[in-house]
Amino acid sequence: MGKDRTVKTFLGFFRFFGEQRSQALKFICSDMWKPYLKVIEKKAGQAIHILDRFHIAAKLNKAIDEVRADEHRQMKKAGHEPVLKNSRWCLLKRKENLAEKQEIKLKEILRYNLKTIRAYLLKEDFNGFWEYVSPAWAEKFLDRWCIRVMRSQIEPMKKVAKTIRAHKPLILNWFKAKKAFSSGIVEGLNNKAKVTTRNSYGFRTYRG
Repeated sequence: MGKDRTVKTFLGFFRFFGEQRSQALKFICSDMWKPYLKVIEKKAGQAIHILDRFHIAAKLNKAIDEVRADEHRQMKKAGHEPVLKNSRWCLLKRKENLAEKQEIKLKEILRYNLKTIRAYLLKEDFNGFWEYVSPAWAEKFLDRWCIRVMRSQIEPMKKVAKTIRAHKPLILNWFKAKKAFSSGIVEGLNNKAKVTTRNSYGFRTYRG
């Protein structure tokens, strides 16, 4: 844990870790935060740098939620039936984690030709990307998916597609690393830290 989310803080980690150990790193997994990309390239450029699938999924969910909220407001303003009401978690959760009522709600809204539903189907289609074994075939899938998204005229999803295109080599490193690395454990620890902070009504200083 470091004070402040800055390049200086992250460089401090590598100073602590030491040059010899840094140069021995074979794999590094991170999100798309620019200081991560910059510092990892500088201090451990020999390692295979993998962009964590958790954060890509989070960006897709954020885009869908933005589309859903905007479309719901527009439909409500126009006096249309509020079919997207109470649909948020139906669209964001994995299908296997849906409660029975959420499954029913999802089946109901999938009948409508809404921008939200088109965005949801694009997200679901993207899940197939992680099932590939060959980086070359995964790249072809990714290119086709991005083209479909750019043609969809759904702006939040187009923003995600542009981000994915910009970071494609690092995303494809997931396959070069044999799908063996993710930040799942770290994210779990981060969530525990956030819960602790909330339960203690926050910390007044960096030291506690």
